[in-house]
Amino acid sequence: MSDLPPCPECNSEYTYEDGVLLVCPTCAHEWTASEPEPVEDDATRDSNGNVLENGDTIVVIKDLKFRGGVVKGGTKVKNIRIVDGDHDIDCKIDGIGAMALKSEFVKKA
Repeated sequence: MSDLPPCPECNSEYTYEDGVLLVCPTCAHEWTASEPEPVEDDATRDSNGNVLENGDTIVVIKDLKFRGGVVKGGTKVKNIRIVDGDHDIDCKIDGIGAMALKSEFVKKA
């Protein structure tokens, strides 16, 4: 059999070389043999890629609708808490109260 590595996406053993790229016909993933494995870090990042930490101040980047109203874009939120889960920021917003936000809708202030 061949000495080519399996596909890093779907682990298919049916990979082939196409010039300098390795190709998986099963999932159509292309990669180079010298490409390092992506490193998964547990850091929560904002929409610009900055690492968020407990106690940071953030700014909401777009209007966010929720059951009883809307959080306007540009709203500043102080003293956030990073939590695990789908909505990874817990905070208190002035005039609204406690809320959970997704980090993709905020930027670090």
